[in-house]
Amino acid sequence: MIQKNLVLYRENKKPIVWDAFFKNTEKQKPLVIFCHGYKGFKDWGSWDLVAEAFREADMFFVKFNFSHNGGTVEQPIDFPDLEAFAENNYTKELDDLDSMLNHLLSEENTFSNQIDKNNITVIGHSRGGGISIIKASEDNRITKLITLASVSNFGKRTSTTGDLEQWKKAGVKYIMNGRTKQQMPHNYQFYLDYKANEERFNIESATKKLNIPFLIIHAKEDPSVKFEEAENLHSWNTKSDLFSIKNSNHVFGASHPYENKKLPEALQQVVSKSIDFIK
Repeated sequence: MIQKNLVLYRENKKPIVWDAFFKNTEKQKPLVIFCHGYKGFKDWGSWDLVAEAFREADMFFVKFNFSHNGGTVEQPIDFPDLEAFAENNYTKELDDLDSMLNHLLSEENTFSNQIDKNNITVIGHSRGGGISIIKASEDNRITKLITLASVSNFGKRTSTTGDLEQWKKAGVKYIMNGRTKQQMPHNYQFYLDYKANEERFNIESATKKLNIPFLIIHAKEDPSVKFEEAENLHSWNTKSDLFSIKNSNHVFGASHPYENKKLPEALQQVVSKSIDFIK
């Protein structure tokens, strides 16, 4: 069963659009929640194929758009709502992940009988990896954690550095999206939110707090987030499992749009390793 573009409506908050991939059987399945990265979305590239692989492995796989990622309920792909994108921050993303967990584990979730509530894995890609680490360190409902090409330090990202004076003065700065050619706005509130919650957003201390199985997957030649960030995570939590992928990139050989019916070789390795780890 594939349920696309389900909507979680929340009081006084933007809705969250999400997908569920699972086999509709009597059996309760491990819940796997996937968090996309910066300038990402749930329907990017080959994430549907990834979801299908987890479904075939008899898991309940959920992927969702962060509420302020720039997509809308009507148009969940790409970035029609740049005003929302400008107002995104790490606090909102952590809150979104919490909302998804609360909903999926509640009786309001139509599919709650399909889910083993004691077997919950969160997977985060890139910036979503950092969000997943922090959430897993705070929330004991999460029983396993997998990061894909994760960042290890939010303070060193372009969204929290650069010409701060100019950013403060203008109230906004822009980053070019190479694929869509949009100027993606970041309001200064992003920096203020980061500074106000700097301790909470410290990925190193969050990683050190983890006492659940933790798998770190990263491509050796990742040009966007260097492999040493994976080594950092592993050094801060030596019980973690570090799995390196050779001859690949930040998205493990995928692209958007992705027309192939088969996963790229590197991403297939990622999926196989992840499924084995969960099982």
